[in-house]
Amino acid sequence: MNLAPDFPDDPLMLHLLQILHEGIGLPKHKTITLDTSVNHDLGCNSAEGKQLMALLKLEFGMRLGDYNDKRYFKRRGFDAYLRYVEKGSEGKRPLTIGMLYHAVKAKSWDTQALETKGYQKP
Repeated sequence: MNLAPDFPDDPLMLHLLQILHEGIGLPKHKTITLDTSVNHDLGCNSAEGKQLMALLKLEFGMRLGDYNDKRYFKRRGFDAYLRYVEKGSEGKRPLTIGMLYHAVKAKSWDTQALETKGYQKP
């Protein structure tokens, strides 16, 4: 996997990358940055997103606070006219690796702070 030159190289980030790689997969030939979104760029769906957040809670002791998966992922469901509905996350906010990293470091999810803060070097 290719990491951006300014990508954090601490044990916390390496553990997070391992979880992401095992849970949803990381591309081999695409550069990973803190702005890479797990839902748009990596194709993480709502079920994988729920598993990911549960694992971050377990592994890092992160409190989910005001995290709402519907903000980042489409709802799974069945529509009699459209058949099975989900696929993709068009129209949803990006859930970035940087947001996950900051939440894990703070051990808490704060949607407003994470979405407005963006990534700032620690």
